[in-house]
Amino acid sequence: MSVLYVSPHPDAFPSLRALIAARYGEAGEGPGWGGAHPRICLQPPPTSRTPFPPPRLPALEQGPGGLWVWGATAVAQLLWPAGLGGPGGSRAAVLVQQWVSYADTELIPAACGAALPALGLRSSGQDPQAALAALGRALGPLEEWLRLHTYLAGEAPTLGDLAAVTALLLPFRYVLDPSARRIWGNVTRWFITCVQQPEFRAVLGDVVLYSGARPLSQQPGSEVPAPPKTAAQLKKEAKKREKLEKFQQKQKVQQQQPPPGEKKPKPEKREKRDPGVITYDLPTPPGEKKDVSGTMPDSYSPQYVEAAWYPWWEQQGFFKPEYGRSSVSAPNPLGIFMMCIPPPNVTGSLHLGHALTNAIQDSLTRWHRMRGETTLWNPGCDHAGIATQVVVEKKLWREQGLSRHQLGREAFLREVWKWKEEKGDRIYHQLKKLGSSLDWNRACFTMDPKLSAAVTEAFVQLHEEGVIYRSTRLVNWSCTLNSAISDIEVDKKELTGRTLLSVPGYKEKVEFGVLISFAYKVQGSDSDEEVLVATTRIETMLGDVAVAVHPKDPRYQHLKGKSVIHPFVSRSLPIVFDDFVDMEFGTGAVKITPAHDQNDYEVGQRHGLEAISIMDAQGALVNVPPPFLGLPRFEARKAVLAALKERGLFRGIEDNPMVVPLCNRSKDVVEPLLRPQWYVRCGEMAQAASAAVTRGDLRILPEAHQRTWHAWMDNIRDWCISRQLWWGHRIPAYFVTVSDPAVPPGEDPDGRYWVSGRTKAEALEKAAKEFGVSPDKISLQQDEDVLDTWFSSGLFPFSILGWPNQSEDLSVFYPGTLLETGHDILFFWVARMVMLGLKLTGRLPFREVYLHAIVRDAHGRKMSKSLGNVIDPLDVIHGVSLQGLHDQLLNSNLDPSEVEKAKEGQKADFPAGIPECGTDALRFGLCAYTSQGRDINLDVNRILGYRHFCNKLWNATKFALRGLGKDFVPSPTSEPGGRESLVDRWIRSRLTEAVRLSNQGFQAYDFPAVTTAQYSFWLYELCDVYLECLKPVLNGGDQVAAECARQTLYTCLDVGLRLLSPFMPFVTEELFQRLPRRTPRAPPSLCVTSYPEPSECSWKDPEAEAAFELALSITRAVRSLRADYNLTRIRPDCEPQAPVSPVPSAHSGTSVQCGCLVSFLPSTQVSWKWLMRPQAPWHQQCRSVCRRWPARLQGLVDPARELGKLQAKHDEAQRQAQRLRERRAASGYTVKVPLKVQEADEAKLQQTEAELRKVDEAISLFQKML
Repeated sequence: MSVLYVSPHPDAFPSLRALIAARYGEAGEGPGWGGAHPRICLQPPPTSRTPFPPPRLPALEQGPGGLWVWGATAVAQLLWPAGLGGPGGSRAAVLVQQWVSYADTELIPAACGAALPALGLRSSGQDPQAALAALGRALGPLEEWLRLHTYLAGEAPTLGDLAAVTALLLPFRYVLDPSARRIWGNVTRWFITCVQQPEFRAVLGDVVLYSGARPLSQQPGSEVPAPPKTAAQLKKEAKKREKLEKFQQKQKVQQQQPPPGEKKPKPEKREKRDPGVITYDLPTPPGEKKDVSGTMPDSYSPQYVEAAWYPWWEQQGFFKPEYGRSSVSAPNPLGIFMMCIPPPNVTGSLHLGHALTNAIQDSLTRWHRMRGETTLWNPGCDHAGIATQVVVEKKLWREQGLSRHQLGREAFLREVWKWKEEKGDRIYHQLKKLGSSLDWNRACFTMDPKLSAAVTEAFVQLHEEGVIYRSTRLVNWSCTLNSAISDIEVDKKELTGRTLLSVPGYKEKVEFGVLISFAYKVQGSDSDEEVLVATTRIETMLGDVAVAVHPKDPRYQHLKGKSVIHPFVSRSLPIVFDDFVDMEFGTGAVKITPAHDQNDYEVGQRHGLEAISIMDAQGALVNVPPPFLGLPRFEARKAVLAALKERGLFRGIEDNPMVVPLCNRSKDVVEPLLRPQWYVRCGEMAQAASAAVTRGDLRILPEAHQRTWHAWMDNIRDWCISRQLWWGHRIPAYFVTVSDPAVPPGEDPDGRYWVSGRTKAEALEKAAKEFGVSPDKISLQQDEDVLDTWFSSGLFPFSILGWPNQSEDLSVFYPGTLLETGHDILFFWVARMVMLGLKLTGRLPFREVYLHAIVRDAHGRKMSKSLGNVIDPLDVIHGVSLQGLHDQLLNSNLDPSEVEKAKEGQKADFPAGIPECGTDALRFGLCAYTSQGRDINLDVNRILGYRHFCNKLWNATKFALRGLGKDFVPSPTSEPGGRESLVDRWIRSRLTEAVRLSNQGFQAYDFPAVTTAQYSFWLYELCDVYLECLKPVLNGGDQVAAECARQTLYTCLDVGLRLLSPFMPFVTEELFQRLPRRTPRAPPSLCVTSYPEPSECSWKDPEAEAAFELALSITRAVRSLRADYNLTRIRPDCEPQAPVSPVPSAHSGTSVQCGCLVSFLPSTQVSWKWLMRPQAPWHQQCRSVCRRWPARLQGLVDPARELGKLQAKHDEAQRQAQRLRERRAASGYTVKVPLKVQEADEAKLQQTEAELRKVDEAISLFQKML
């Protein structure tokens, strides 16, 4: 058994680091070293167990006599689950190890230096301000990195996050007050996100951040006296003080003299005036084209850009599959793309899950449309049976004081339709705001006559085939709604023990999370023998019909054939023997209540036990004796417990972790009740759906979900489709009563007495034929219930196209191409569409299923109104203040107690509200976040970063239009003219790569790859490099070079905007409309312009890219040197030495162009110096020279001072490298140390040696300057 020895002190962060790593090991695939989970010991290891002096904590003993590992870094590495730190040897793993090293070498010393004096653990002579400054310097790189990242490496906490978070525990607990945390906002957000993860919370509990007021015991003057110091420690401190005094004297001298080369301070820049919100105010009737003839505004404004475009797109019919062709059935060699929207609830409003779904679907739809395919994205809306009925019932009670029963069914349904007409199209307006290119002429509502007819037809066909049948079974029952509900409408609330919960209809909270034990007396026992049972729902014992034990349990073998006596009802309960019982749990005896528990129901079926229902639809007790009769179920819970105590049968109560099922509509506790319902036999349909995936006829992506698909299909149960509601598709089934003494009266569960029909007349004819009587002797009563909403949704892919009637749309667009949705409804919707499609049409409803991730908040929590983290995408688009977020809570259906909690959550996540980001930034950000198979922890600040990207597009295009000039005429084709410069060839080559990656990413549903390729091209290649290189060309005298540059620039804008259009339809349309056209016959809108294909953009030029990389590497080297020596405010002259062949060649021209380009690039000031080296190939000399060119630093830096700093850095790196070499050379290292740790050591050594070489080169340079 491995043992983990840790310190019990709550602030011992090295031990906490090991304990959290162990928690991750338990939750994952086990510790990375492959052993079992260790036992935790809160004390140092006994000296008798260690073959050397006791190691520092934490320490890990890998089995008695096994390997000892100590120190937080090594122990955490071993305990962390395999694979979660990044694949071995990969970039991710190296990045993780770099952050671990940074935490160990930079964060921990700085954190301890700042926090320990606050705890009175250091001498008062230490300067606390200097310690805080050191902490700030250590936090700087962390703050910058986390500006664009949720975690340090990847999309989940890694060893790097663990090391850094535990290193910063003391500062966040005792030093960093609210004002400091505002300065380090990204670090604080990341720290809170990490410590709220379950594995962190299990060890740390609730981490209380420093409020600014230190406890009395930690105030100055209350320091704990330090232990006496040794002579060596005193000597070391004296040396430190001496060095500090010399350093301070040197600083004073330097402050009195201005540094050499320092320029006069620049006058302060006048603060830019905020232009305010820029809006589009030109009169444009809806559907008319936007006027873009005016001057472009100074900066990007979402409100200006997004105005007027969508109505014009819709009016022009760009979103219709008929656009540009005579009919949808006209042959199209480019293919057909059809996708239906997952129909949102008519009651709903958009949340970020909808926004993600529509951002992905619209980007795919626009991509296919721009490729020339006949494209249909069909909109629709679901009637949302329960949700809509609840909304209208509340409205009815609030406005008229009436219940639906008082109003009556027909009048109530009229009220629902009235509400739907008034409010039901709200979500359509929101979808249009997101830019969704849906064909609105084909919009469908699941209660429309066309879709209702399809629902009736499907039910009748399946009922006639025996696939739909009537049966009495246990269902999820909501007593508040008086209806059965589906599994997806049940939330599972996990309790760790005794908990009081609010339940609708009860004034006092109800107790859950306890296990109550009581005794049943054995019937006919002379010794007063009893059998002990336990339950979490004591009220259900009134419906007990048996006690079950395991057939092999020796404790109960003597009770075979015997019974126990029920204390409150006049029946004896047989003792049955069943393998379902767990002998190890409790007493090994289980009470059996078939009518109120699924497992008990199955036991009852096996043993022929009666199922006695003791609750009605409202949850009141029935079929029980007084005083329990008529009591509400949770009032009966108290009464039964009191009665058991009174009779001396109560044996105990204890905390019990459990899951409480809650109705997500009513928040009521779901009750398993026996009810006659309609069911769909799913076995054969599930086999067919599973086989379709196995054969490859249906592709499910990511493929990891295929295992879930097969598991569900292999273990599927029949589907209950009855709902006890009024709003929905009323079940077209009729109960038959025959006025003939020869025909006995029927009972509800008897399927023979139920007939279905497309009309009542058809049902009457069926009934007369079934019972062999004339129709006049038949009376029919239609079922009051409606069908589960998922039944009509399961028909959606073909019912929207007119099934069961033949139509042009059905023949062209069925089966569809793709179904895209969230993985959380793979079974509830996707599987049912596949099963019903195969059963009713004989064909799959679509050929591919792409399942995207689920959106969570920045802390990884599920979106919940009570947490205050549900974000309306329109708030991200338009922006909203914190007070505006609070006001939305007041208008929601949250309890007052939950509103305050939600407000606190909003205040923590959005202290300044949500800034205006715009639709394009939201769409692009959501798609960039999407990672196949993973949840998305959405940070709104990253969406704001993409709004800045939109501004970059705006400014770049504005600059380009000025550079092109009013009289510019683009060439008829995008092909190069043959006289392009190196930088022209380079940018065309990079554009070709962006086109390739974009198309490849769309085909593979790899949206982050597409967004990264486009973002990198626009920002890092076009804006940062190419536009900077163009400025002197466009302003120079070489007209041929300038014209080539303009044509290339136009091509970059034209192709680049087309690439971005599927993600950013508004800003790209706005900018595209301002560009001149190549031909008069060009399409009127970007959304129907062709998407760039690799065959169109085939300008890959490896030679130009390799040559231009020289210029970029020199630029980076100059910038790096300026940063290394703090020369960021001046531009020193640099003389790179570049080789040139003595014989003119193609490379010579390239070298000259590189020299010119380096001088054009920003942040450099370079003089080009030629060096004749004909003996080596040109490209080899370039690489060599780039690594070691001298710079003129005299007069700008103090060589002696820099040499001292470099020598200290060299010595430390040398020591670290030597320690790593000795460690790796130790006996048994390759055998005893895990491979993952060996790889980390090797990466760290390589990094240290590279740092040594860099320092040695710098030392050599400064020695020449002395």
